Amino acid sequence: MKANQYVRNCWYVAGFSSEFEKGKLSGHKIANKPIVIWRTDDGKISAFDGRCIHKRFPLSEGRLLENGLLECAYHGLCYNAKGECVKIPSLPDGPIPKNAKLNPFPVLEQDGIVWIWPGDSVKAQKIRPPCVSELPDDAWETVKSEPMHVPANYLLLIENLLDITHFYPLHKGNIGDIENSRIPIEVEDGEINGTPYVKTTRKVEDYKQPPYLAEWFGYDVVDRIHTHHMIGPAITRVELRVAPPGKLDTEDERSYIINHTHTPIDERNHVWRWTFSMAADHMSDEPGISAVQKATKSFPDVVAEDLWALEKQQEMFEIPDDGYSELFLKPDMALRRARQIFVKMIAEESA
Repeated sequence: MKANQYVRNCWYVAGFSSEFEKGKLSGHKIANKPIVIWRTDDGKISAFDGRCIHKRFPLSEGRLLENGLLECAYHGLCYNAKGECVKIPSLPDGPIPKNAKLNPFPVLEQDGIVWIWPGDSVKAQKIRPPCVSELPDDAWETVKSEPMHVPANYLLLIENLLDITHFYPLHKGNIGDIENSRIPIEVEDGEINGTPYVKTTRKVEDYKQPPYLAEWFGYDVVDRIHTHHMIGPAITRVELRVAPPGKLDTEDERSYIINHTHTPIDERNHVWRWTFSMAADHMSDEPGISAVQKATKSFPDVVAEDLWALEKQQEMFEIPDDGYSELFLKPDMALRRARQIFVKMIAEESA
């Protein structure tokens, strides 16, 4: 598989619940599908094909009227929360055509996230989105990113997140060092609630932490367990547990959970969001500043380095191979498995 494809039969993150205010339209392009989303007066989310059925005008450029109808800004056709056209100004007395309705998309809210399914709606009924239970849990303090546009296919981000051998040299001096590349990797794969996954686990003892991690957790030398978990094409969950040597599973253990969501716009672009969660009672060494607040001050530096690498990678896919082929190394087992999952899902859609 080249980095120019995407899966449609999948729950993707359209945004955090807080991004969808009552009375506000939002336009999206997900897996090459134009989508308009809004929250109705009763708090429910509606999601439909984003093109007016009359002349393809983007409905996200329209407005929501006081009576709850969506009015197209071009010719004034109005739609209700079921996507039915109920008013055509140029036909005040004539019947509204039976096919004057918008195609809906399966959409639901879970864990403070709005999920949308851009593929076969029948298949959506059998699969639930991945669980991100710490987001609404008061035991965790969570910081959420703004949506980031990435000019690269989303598989490149997924491979990046499953691979920490790039921490040196890309993240040298903050979260990475060359020792990351030498930690043994355990790989597993399977299925969760109908969604395929691949997971890596890296365990190490007496590990001297890179600068950012030592700063975030307050420990220089630790035992640590580090997992990266791609749950379908939509989300990669990263969990890191550290403690002074011999102190894992005690009150000295500290951890973070970072959920990365990757939503394809088209073949060469996607939207990246992240949530960074740490225990709500975990304070930093700065008075009045929690650990997660301190960590997320510097975390964007790491993200910026990855964004740079992804964009440069994508540029290389625009060049014909002409005999070039990628080399897979032993530590790339999870990356290869992720590609195999994508190939299978795309093949099943084509069939």
